[in-house]
Amino acid sequence: MTVPPADTAKPRQSVIRSSMIYSGLTLVSRFMGFLRDLVVGYKIGASASAAGDAYNTALAFPNLFRRIFAEGAFAAAFVPAYSKSLEANGEEVADKLAADAMATLAAATIGITLIADLAMPWVMMAINPGYVHDKVKFELAVTVTRWSMPYLPCMAIVAHLSGVLNARGRFILSAAAPTLLNLMMLAFILPQQTSRDAALWASYGTLAAGVAQAGLLTWGVRKSGAQVHWRLPTLTPEVKELIKLAIPGAIAASATQINIFISGILASQVNGARSWLATADRLYQLPLGLVGVAIGVALLPRLSRAVHAGDKQGGQDALDEALTFAMALTLPAAVALFAMPMYLIDGLYTRGEFHTFDAQQTANALFFYGLGTPAFVLTRILAPAFFARQDTASPMRFALISVAVNIAAGLALFYWIGFQGIAAGTAIASWLTVVQMLAALARRGEFKLGAQAASRILRVALASAVMGAALYAAQYFRFDYVQPLFDGFSIGFGGHKAIGPKEISLGVVSMLGGGLYLALLFGTGAVKLSELKAAMKRGPKPVEDAMGKTPAGPDLL
Repeated sequence: MTVPPADTAKPRQSVIRSSMIYSGLTLVSRFMGFLRDLVVGYKIGASASAAGDAYNTALAFPNLFRRIFAEGAFAAAFVPAYSKSLEANGEEVADKLAADAMATLAAATIGITLIADLAMPWVMMAINPGYVHDKVKFELAVTVTRWSMPYLPCMAIVAHLSGVLNARGRFILSAAAPTLLNLMMLAFILPQQTSRDAALWASYGTLAAGVAQAGLLTWGVRKSGAQVHWRLPTLTPEVKELIKLAIPGAIAASATQINIFISGILASQVNGARSWLATADRLYQLPLGLVGVAIGVALLPRLSRAVHAGDKQGGQDALDEALTFAMALTLPAAVALFAMPMYLIDGLYTRGEFHTFDAQQTANALFFYGLGTPAFVLTRILAPAFFARQDTASPMRFALISVAVNIAAGLALFYWIGFQGIAAGTAIASWLTVVQMLAALARRGEFKLGAQAASRILRVALASAVMGAALYAAQYFRFDYVQPLFDGFSIGFGGHKAIGPKEISLGVVSMLGGGLYLALLFGTGAVKLSELKAAMKRGPKPVEDAMGKTPAGPDLL
């Protein structure tokens, strides 16, 4: 009787199933985030209030460093190394690596936070020079950003511990953690009566949520059986190797943040532009978070195992599956964003301190972000193909090229078409990154989209285009034919009309568009229900390995 090799003894977890676990909880978090954004728009506003731009600055600045150190370079280097150590050296050695890495990451981000808080007035002058001429906005931005900066080390710890859980096939807690941020910010903002107080308490809520998220993930890691304990930072050879791998990724992420830095300088010149861009950003972040991040998180451990096992076909199948599934979810969302941007923004946000003028300006940016959304998602899915091979240098090179294009395009388009040129430049640069990634993988013989996957993606694109035409028509005829159908309909809360004809009509149009897309999707055979059901199953009972241990399947933790 032939004994299967160790790497095949473990069942492959479907990328779709892992992604759906992550996406389901992310959907809950995004829904709560949407409620938070509605409250923020109502309480704080955009162009009519100095608090709007200050609030968005306070969230953007710690997120800038989080993307460099926590969710970006360090995480990309850590997850493959931790997965490899689990396979080769066992849990004890892998968990020691995780503990040493966490201590180093926490120390670095705490240091950055202290320096940034002490130097915040000078930092604010550099990143938002347009605020200097508005003393109220400048001082409020400095204050709320100082309070939100400690969110950075908390998120560094959360991202790191999420990597530990994900490498062990556990995705639920890492996906559920962002819900705490939305819940706490809602609790902190809702009681406030002025836009300034709402912005201040939003920053307090951000800090409280960061502490709660870090505590939740710490508990989750211990409950999973991992022994990742707190300790003083020590630069062990393994941590030095991680830092060495992370440096190219950090440079790449830093290059990307240069574009954000330039964009911030430009946006600060236009009152309300930061808020408009941030609101549009949150809408395209929905498919990015639900699809791109979720699939990328699920894909990296599986690709890492396939690469270390020399399973080329397994890696090909995983990427084909991931790309097909991602485009089936992303393309219709992207088409909706650029087919009816004003209908979406006006229906969702125009109320209270967020005015029709703000909605129109936000829609202008959302149109370009919609065009770039498929590329934003594709970069998240293709990046693990490099990270799984511990190649962080190639993504660095691609990022540097794309950022140069992004800055040039953003600057040129800003002075040509206005602040929405910033969004257009981001979309152009993201598509360039996708082209570079696909070309590099094909040239190395590491991945080329399979014929079946390509055929299905084309059918997905066709279904999305038909749906997009219907949505565009709905926006074009909105005030003449669509919205009047719902005149007289409203839903109230606490004696106030909270949902009226514009919101109800948007909901109906969105549901009809989604139904049309699903009919076309399954009708063309782009996605088959039987295959989706099969992918969602846990798979066969795992075979015991040579040590008599049964590999753990995905956990609900």
